[in-house]
Amino acid sequence: MRSSERLLEQAPHRRATRLCPRQAAQWQLIVSVSRALRLPVLLLGILVAVVVPCVATVAASAHRPPAATSSHVREATTAQASMSRAKGRKSSCVAATHHHSHLKARGSCAHKKSKGGTLEPGTPQAPVGSPPPSPPSGTSTGESSVLSESPPLNESHAPVEPPASIEPVAPVEPPAPVEAPIPAEPPTPVEPPGHFRFFSPTSFWNELLPIDAPLDPSSAAAVGAFNEQITAEEEARKGPAINTTAWSVPVYTVPADQPTVKVTLERASRAPALQAAWDAVPMPANAQPAAGSDKHLVVWQPSTDRMWEFWHLERAAEGWQASWGGAIQNVSSDPGAYGPEAWPGAKTAWGASASSLSIAGGLITLEDLELGQIDHVLAIALPNTRAGVYASPAERTDGGATESLSLPEGARLRLDPSLDLAALHLPRLTLMMAESAQRYGLVVRDTAGNVAFYAQDPTPTGTNPYPGTHGYYEGKSPQQLLASFPWSHLQLLKMELHSGA
Repeated sequence: MRSSERLLEQAPHRRATRLCPRQAAQWQLIVSVSRALRLPVLLLGILVAVVVPCVATVAASAHRPPAATSSHVREATTAQASMSRAKGRKSSCVAATHHHSHLKARGSCAHKKSKGGTLEPGTPQAPVGSPPPSPPSGTSTGESSVLSESPPLNESHAPVEPPASIEPVAPVEPPAPVEAPIPAEPPTPVEPPGHFRFFSPTSFWNELLPIDAPLDPSSAAAVGAFNEQITAEEEARKGPAINTTAWSVPVYTVPADQPTVKVTLERASRAPALQAAWDAVPMPANAQPAAGSDKHLVVWQPSTDRMWEFWHLERAAEGWQASWGGAIQNVSSDPGAYGPEAWPGAKTAWGASASSLSIAGGLITLEDLELGQIDHVLAIALPNTRAGVYASPAERTDGGATESLSLPEGARLRLDPSLDLAALHLPRLTLMMAESAQRYGLVVRDTAGNVAFYAQDPTPTGTNPYPGTHGYYEGKSPQQLLASFPWSHLQLLKMELHSGA
């Protein structure tokens, strides 16, 4: 075997420490094929060195990796430049091998690096784009002859896309200023689910008082004088009182087919419109006015929404007659104080009370007592009402007291809304009256011989549910029931005063 063939045959064994198993197998294949074809080993080695890199280049192009990022491109470029320089040196070695002068050319193939890591001057370099070298026929142990699988530098790469531009961050709006909380308004009293009440729901008789209702400037002094009067009555055992079977109001509720009668007005010529209203009154034949000098009576006809009121009512031989009173044609929408809207031709002087306030208003009704709740203002009478002055909603007065702190008719009082009534442990009826006075108030309706409330006269029912252990008074007298009423906690609401009789 020629020396060159022996050299190529022995090359894989000499480089076994540096060639991978695949490269060693290639050299063995070359030697075997050359013997089978009887071709010179050197010629077959040259053919393999030229053909295999071309096939590898085409395969690498078909399986080119995706475009790398900019940092990877820089690293690949640096690696390829280094490999290009190595290829140049290998090309020189291959050329020397072709001319059988490889050993003489070892000095020019050997490469050294300076301390700075760059090639020394005079080191041959392969031009850019030169084909990969053929495997060398023989190298020394210090020769770098590792085959490169990197794509050649003149291969085109997919353009590297520039990084996406960063969207400018929208400026953050400052938080909206926190508005100062709106001061809470005083709570509005809730209208309790009630029962039947005379007059309009918006009438002063049925209207709940605001918790912050303004007080009259004279409230403390006027209530102080009033309490002195209460104390004097209690000491004299004259009152306070709850009028029921006398000095109160019997209410006759009549059906739509109740026969009508004429009630004659004394001195009818002074009020022809009132006499006209009394020409056909659905008065029951057995009607009885209240005991006492006032002789009040009310006829109420729900089917026609009409009401008739009488003062000094009597039944004489010639029929019914009365000294004064009034009539209301639309009770459910009426304010409960007499005026032009009450009846055609009505005057503010109409009415069975001295204040022109309806005597049906402010009455503790039998229905109130049965339900255990009074959902309206309470009417009250005083012995010393102020002379010549009245307060709205009153329309007139019969007061005669000259004291500046005496209360006028129409004045409205209330119990302090902050008073805890439950803590007072009042009798049932007293508590009902106190709750009404706290939520709705008291209105001075009339002048009387003592302080008095008005409860419905039970005469039309034929029974008396007030006295007795099982009655509404629970075996007590009105004076005993009202002895625990919190009079000292009353307040006088701001008054709108008017002069007149």
